[in-house]
Amino acid sequence: MNQKELSELTDQELLDEAKKMKSFSITNAFLIGFLMGIVIYSIVVNSWGMLTLIPLYFAYKFINDPKNKRVKEVENLLKERNLK
Repeated sequence: MNQKELSELTDQELLDEAKKMKSFSITNAFLIGFLMGIVIYSIVVNSWGMLTLIPLYFAYKFINDPKNKRVKEVENLLKERNLK
């Protein structure tokens, strides 16, 4: 399924997309926090090691996910259309 450009979405479709993005953001924030907790625990208990680097890599991937940019684009479009 090809995703439409955000500017081509109707108001209702844009609101539905914002709802999906909100649940994505919450899940993403939880995973990043969980992984950073593992990193901090690993540093306190064992110092640096593989147990530290693996979650750190995944947290980096979650932070740089392209969907994060899409979330900001959806929020800006909602503000432009005065839907929020």
